[in-house]
Amino acid sequence: MASLAQAPSAMSTVGVLWTLPRSMRLVNFKSAIPVVTSPCTHVKHSPLCCTKLTPWELSPASHAPTDDADYKILNKNSNIFETLSSDNTAEAPATKTEEVTDANNQPLVQLQFLKWPMWLLGPCILLGTGMVPTLWLPISSIFLGPNIASLLSLIGLDCIFNIGATLFLLMADSCARSKNTTRACNSKPPFSYKFWNMVANTTGFIIPLLMLFGSQKGFLQPQLPFIPFAVLLGPYLLLLSIQILTEMLTWHWQSPVWLVTPVVYESYRVLQLMRGLKLGAELSAPAWIVHTVRGLVCWWILILGVQLMRVAWFAGFTSQARRQQSPASADG
Repeated sequence: MASLAQAPSAMSTVGVLWTLPRSMRLVNFKSAIPVVTSPCTHVKHSPLCCTKLTPWELSPASHAPTDDADYKILNKNSNIFETLSSDNTAEAPATKTEEVTDANNQPLVQLQFLKWPMWLLGPCILLGTGMVPTLWLPISSIFLGPNIASLLSLIGLDCIFNIGATLFLLMADSCARSKNTTRACNSKPPFSYKFWNMVANTTGFIIPLLMLFGSQKGFLQPQLPFIPFAVLLGPYLLLLSIQILTEMLTWHWQSPVWLVTPVVYESYRVLQLMRGLKLGAELSAPAWIVHTVRGLVCWWILILGVQLMRVAWFAGFTSQARRQQSPASADG
């Protein structure tokens, strides 16, 4: 069924004169033929609606999107943009971190070249501040008698050594740090090491004080005044206190030089006590104080030997730990 709508058009009558042959000239007639003319007017055509198809035409595919489909499409598009943005944001920090690490590694490589002279500069500082004044400086230029001036001169020499020892330990700590700065270099000594080290230092600190107390109370004869005793063993007690403080700081900071610190101070302590024996001869000190100083020299040589044995033990322990880590890294 089809419906057709057409706009009305103007109808006009046109007269046409027919010319007949001579035989028919007697009959003249005028016939009116209606002719449809369309004026110059705009015609609005109504749409043609067809509700029935012919058998040979296929039905058009109709698709009516639902709300769920729209939501899925929108959701998919939003996920695509989110994944793209997340990939871009993930790649951007990675590139930035690589640039930052490359920029940071350049000055670190330059600093590695500055560490090489420390291997020679540190021991030279330790030698110049500790051993040279003690071995080559004459006693007469330091010791002026049993007075405060001599005590201050001896303390000054020990302070010069302490400055050199501090610089040496800082350089040793810098050289011991790993080249890879991303890994923290923390070296914690065992409890047994700290315990026996404190026992040795405390014993070396208490023995001179007991001797001074016995001399002041009259248990040891002849008595030794306080000033000569301070000249002989005052710098020794002061430097021993500084050593104990330095060792505690290296333990607290977990510095790699905790194994080297007692070796540095105890080596100088032997020379310090040997200097005290020379000063005892100058002061005409009693025999008991001279024997005390000799006993301290033997004590610290024994402790120094134990420290060197610990260095050897630590070297073996480190090599064994590396061997255990190498198979684990190979398996991983």
